[in-house]
Amino acid sequence: MSASSAARRLTAIALVTGSVVAAAALPASAVQDRGPDRQRVVISHVQYNAPGPDTRSNRSLNGEWVNITNRSSQSVNLRGWTLRNSEGDRYTFRHLRLDGRSTVKVHTGFGRDTRHDVYQDRREHIWDNRSDRATLSNRRGAVVDTESWGRGRGHDRDRGHDRGDNRGHDRDRGDNRGNDRGDRQR
Repeated sequence: MSASSAARRLTAIALVTGSVVAAAALPASAVQDRGPDRQRVVISHVQYNAPGPDTRSNRSLNGEWVNITNRSSQSVNLRGWTLRNSEGDRYTFRHLRLDGRSTVKVHTGFGRDTRHDVYQDRREHIWDNRSDRATLSNRRGAVVDTESWGRGRGHDRDRGHDRGDNRGHDRDRGDNRGNDRGDRQR
């Protein structure tokens, strides 16, 4: 075996070994690439400060809302999912399938539910204008996304990380209305 033949053989072995190592590492790096921006369902916007004075009128209440967006191309059944603030006020989605690449606006006040707008049927504002956190959880209770603002928020977008302080969450309980709209709970 000549020196050039041995060198070619060693080069080929090194290339094959490098390819195998790179292929084995690829799935791990692909998992790391699935960061917060690659989630399917997210809180895309929070209008926590209704325009004008907080009069508790239905118009003022509905000026406060949260957009939930499905970024995937497939629909997602939101039945049993919850949206809550840091004080434990909670809204539970019922009978809502969010189409792919679409958004539903969750209003605080009263109104008629559609595919693009749902209403919590509340008589008072629930999002604190100074500082609060909106948390979206799936039907199993796992946090899907969060949006924080004001003091102590950490980051503007703090997706998927719950503070874990459970402050006020002992107030989460059903309202026993039993209707087909989303259940609001306080």
